[in-house]
Amino acid sequence: MPLRVQINKKLEQRFRELAMRRFGYAKGALSKAAEEAITQWASMLEGEGLSFEGDPVEAIDGLLSDVRVDSVKLQHEIQKIWASRVLKNVSN
Repeated sequence: MPLRVQINKKLEQRFRELAMRRFGYAKGALSKAAEEAITQWASMLEGEGLSFEGDPVEAIDGLLSDVRVDSVKLQHEIQKIWASRVLKNVSN
């Protein structure tokens, strides 16, 4: 499954240049560079011994405890926000 991310334009340009230097200008160079970077980052964090203890559902529930809207209404509100943002970018 593809991973889609948004990063700062300057960082993106720097990443592209370095990826091409390391892996050449062939197809897949960016993917190889991204995989290498993510692997190194994950290894670094795993080495720090980061862990989450407890029930992740309870943690999310705790984060959302102040939200006083049911899930259906929340979905409708998000849909309205998304539609308004999309329509802002459509030329007349």
